[in-house]
Amino acid sequence: MKLKLFFAALMTSSVLTGCASTGSSVSYGDAQSVETLTKDFGSTDLQMIADKMVDDMLTFPVVIQLTQNRRPVMFVDRIRNKTQEHIDTESITDTIQNKLINSGKFRFVDMTSANAMAEQLAYQKRSGMVNQSTSVKAGGHIGAEYMLNGNLSSIVKNAGGKSDVYYKFTLKLQNLQTGIVEWTSEKEIRKSAKRSAFGL
Repeated sequence: MKLKLFFAALMTSSVLTGCASTGSSVSYGDAQSVETLTKDFGSTDLQMIADKMVDDMLTFPVVIQLTQNRRPVMFVDRIRNKTQEHIDTESITDTIQNKLINSGKFRFVDMTSANAMAEQLAYQKRSGMVNQSTSVKAGGHIGAEYMLNGNLSSIVKNAGGKSDVYYKFTLKLQNLQTGIVEWTSEKEIRKSAKRSAFGL
């Protein structure tokens, strides 16, 4: 009986060890390296778009004049995804916003957290749980002067085992007071892929 239990335990151990050793291997890579696994929108495309847009904006004469003596306040509107892919356009605008803030030329208000801030202000004012001498008073937020918004579109062509996709990202800076578009730029990306003879 003891011998049977011993062999059963040995077999279980072998199975568990085998399962653990046959898993996939994981390694770290350079987040800035070119990603070419598929023709779909990827991390390299995001980085290229963000770099191009920020460089264009910060070297545009009107923007240089606007930021010469102060840091204008802006907010980012949602980027419309007009492609057939599921693309997280918020990641693109987050990267652009980070680069612009770190340039020291602009300040941003975050409209994605506006509801959460309003709820917190209401809680501090009306819940009776917050010492009013320490509560934040409503009406102190700084209004945005400019808005960033844009589009991401694509054209896809497939023929003879080859696939070609063209992306165009357009971004513009608009004056909220006047409605004037002060700056706009676009970045074009073309990617091609050839289907394997084995259909992989």
